Amino acid sequence: MSPIRCLAMVLVVLGLAGCGKGDDVSDLDAYMNEVRLRPPGKIEPTPIFRSYPTFTYSAANLRSPFSRQVRVDLAGQKHGARNVKPDPARVKQYLEGFNIEQFEMVGTISNATGSFALLRGAGGVHRLKVGDYLGRNDGRIVAISGSQVDVVEIVPDGQGAWLERPRTIPLKEHS
Repeated sequence: MSPIRCLAMVLVVLGLAGCGKGDDVSDLDAYMNEVRLRPPGKIEPTPIFRSYPTFTYSAANLRSPFSRQVRVDLAGQKHGARNVKPDPARVKQYLEGFNIEQFEMVGTISNATGSFALLRGAGGVHRLKVGDYLGRNDGRIVAISGSQVDVVEIVPDGQGAWLERPRTIPLKEHS
């Protein structure tokens, strides 16, 4: 062994030897005897917790405070037509279970059967053609161009009739 290593081991052994006080634990025994002679204390009962009334958030179906507010012009408001209404017998397509606001156009593709719009939303990118439906308001795709998808939704006018509302989903660049 090297002399430095021997010196280090001697110092460690001497350091450990100085750490022990021996078997003198009389101060600990005296304290434990004092604690044992004390009269038993009274244990306080656990605190009583009051239950608070539950809060139910009831504004989930209202307009988001972060979206633009819609101004209602009653004089210029369009009135629905009796011949415009959704078809209750039509089988709903998968993308009609999602809000139309969550879709964004990311491109188009064309082949021998026609042109298709690529819309991202509802957990993926979907290929849609003219006549397909999306959104919760019976939105039907009426036109597809390189820069946008035109959709017509059927919405209630609030007076028992239905309105056709045009919407545009613009191409999102750099997607």
